[in-house]
Parts: sequence; C-alpha cells; structure tokens
Amino acid sequence: MTITTPPDLASDLRLSVQMKEGSRIEHEQAENSEFMAELLDGRINAAGYIAYLQRLRIVYAALEITSRALANDAHVRHVHDPALDRLASIDADLADWSRISGVSLEPVVSPAADAYAQRLTEAAEWGGDLVAHHYTRYLGDLSGGQAVGRILDRSFELDGAGIAMYAFDLRSAVKPYKDDYRRALDTIGDALTPEQRIRIVDEVRVAFALNHDLFAELGRQIEQFRR
Repeated sequence: MTITTPPDLASDLRLSVQMKEGSRIEHEQAENSEFMAELLDGRINAAGYIAYLQRLRIVYAALEITSRALANDAHVRHVHDPALDRLASIDADLADWSRISGVSLEPVVSPAADAYAQRLTEAAEWGGDLVAHHYTRYLGDLSGGQAVGRILDRSFELDGAGIAMYAFDLRSAVKPYKDDYRRALDTIGDALTPEQRIRIVDEVRVAFALNHDLFAELGRQIEQFRR
C-alpha cells in the first residue's frame, strides 16, 4: 500500500500538527465507517465486539513486538513506553467478553488484520515509520478509545469488566500525557528532513487506511453483529 502526501504540506508546522492535518481525510474515513458508527451508537453485540478485539489482538501483537525491537531507535525512543502496551489488556478483555456473553473464542481469519500486522513488521526498517503507527494506535486509544470504553461499559452494564483495553496506568493523567506525547513527536520532527517528515505523514495515512480496511471487513458482517 502506497500513499503519497502532496509536498506542499507546510514544512514549518510542528511534526505533530503535520501528522494530524496530513491524515485528516483518512482519519475521518476510518472513524465514519459503518462498523465504528454502530459501535459508538451502542448497537454492536458481544460477538461483534469480540470479532473486533480479536483483530486488534493481531495488530497489537505485531505493533508491540516491533516497538520493543526498536525501543532504543533514535526516533522511537522518544515515544516508546511499556505502559502503553495493550496486548495483555486485550487478552483479559477477550476472556471477560467470552465469559459474560457465552461466545466462544474461535480462531479468527482476518486478511485485513494480517495485512495491518505485516505493515507493522515492515515498519522495523525505519523507526519513523513505526512512530507513525505508534501515534495512530496509542494516541487513538487515549482519545476516541476512551469514549468507546465508556459506551461499552454503559451499553452492556459491564461495571468495568471487559474494558481493560481503554484503561491505562500512565505516569500522569491522560490529557497531560497526550500533550507530552505530542511534544515528543515534535522533538523527533526537529531531527528530520522535510522528506522524512512527509514519509511519516504518508505512513500515518497508510495506518488509518489499514484501520478503515479492518472496519470494512467487520462491516461486511454487520447484520450478524447488530444488537
């Protein structure tokens, strides 16, 4: 998958702003997918959410393996934080959702998740590419992901069970942590050439496109996933 950002994206912007502004269209396309819209409206059933979590597990396994491998990379070290790891939380949530719903955890076949994981493995070739995916996933979990957790908790009356995915044990509250994260991105950007910055923006766009593909895959089963 290749996505190319126009070279006229303002080079005097901070990297965090370039990443956000340069990927706005792809971000909105992923966010407005049918599956995500139904999830945010509380209309996805337990089987649908389990199917989503199983795909996320494939993605986060690849992301966290690559992140650990590049933890000391000149770029990745600025944002790498083991407190962000989600794999153990996803496993705990899958166990909770299976217990609560009675839905068995069968192996999932997901070309979209596999393609996403492959791209994350390839990101090991340059730390800047991994930063793009790290930002897309984890800052998303700390932003819109928090709303998803609250909606699930309320809709299914979970009383906190099954939403460990969205609970972080960070060194600060979420808002200041996100502010520090963006400043870390800007520090990374200070050491990059304009071409390297554009490459990172391109990879953020790819990351959102891969998310959109994952949601589209789930959307093709939407009738069986509606509450």
